[in-house]
Amino acid sequence: MNTQLTSNAEALRLFFTDDVYLVNDQTQSITAEPVIITNRKVEDTTIVAPVAQVEQVTPVLSIVEEPKLVFEKKVEFEYLGKNQKRILILVNDNTNKVSSVQGTELLRKLVKAIELTNNDFALVNYANYTNASFEDLKSFFKCELILSFGVAMRTLGLAEQPLHQLFVVDNVKFVFTKNLHDLDSDQVSKKILWGSLQQLK
Repeated sequence: MNTQLTSNAEALRLFFTDDVYLVNDQTQSITAEPVIITNRKVEDTTIVAPVAQVEQVTPVLSIVEEPKLVFEKKVEFEYLGKNQKRILILVNDNTNKVSSVQGTELLRKLVKAIELTNNDFALVNYANYTNASFEDLKSFFKCELILSFGVAMRTLGLAEQPLHQLFVVDNVKFVFTKNLHDLDSDQVSKKILWGSLQQLK
């Protein structure tokens, strides 16, 4: 094996940039002995790592509310007529299918006066759907005109308007008036209502 000791001045200049002085010392002698590597079997030893004391922490679980599914409310209505002209007629009678004999006859005359047939409108007795709003009716019937006999504006979620008058909300025309049976004997209200219905022709 080659020794790594050198006394070559040029080689030493590469390693030492400062001045180096040689001192003759009789007490020390520099000798290099080769290192002899022998193959020795190392005994198997088991290394035991220190076990850290870990404090057990019980996790605190918070209660998370399960998300509630929101389903869109869709009301189905039973009605008379075919709704071809998207005209909705609301009546409000707890005892009759439409109204009393007098009220039903009045409605027939009013419908005929504005030149409508059973194919043109849908007739709903609101007494069977007291929780239905204007939005429910509009969504189901796609109505462009609502004639309401005995159903209050607030009941449908609308702001108050004068009775028997034509007005428009959300591109839908409205006329709110009395219950058909009561309207039949009220000549003043019938006259105002008649004037409003004439604007629909």
